Amino acid sequence: MLIAYARVSKRDQKAHLQLDSLRDTGREKIFEETASGARRDRPELNAALEFMRSGDTLVMWKLDRLARSGGRKGGRPRALSDKDWKQARALLTDPAITVEEVARRFGDGPSQT
Repeated sequence: MLIAYARVSKRDQKAHLQLDSLRDTGREKIFEETASGARRDRPELNAALEFMRSGDTLVMWKLDRLARSGGRKGGRPRALSDKDWKQARALLTDPAITVEEVARRFGDGPSQT
């Protein structure tokens, strides 16, 4: 069963974009509330989690609707320093140098360069 959760941070904000999107997911039930992402007490989120059973899935419009990030972005930390990134970008302006060569020079894989 798909359980949906929608949240807006302020009373003057509207959740209609979230709700329209969540209705298209085929959800069984939507829990909606107005609360800051920094607040720990969120009755509707708690109600959604209590409502869920084994095998259910909680869906939301965007992951940031679930909680605040405290400013941290998701994913792995960068393998290269800002200085190395600048040098790598400068090297890549030379058409004779390949991405693989730059990656090898900085000890990283080409997908991260």
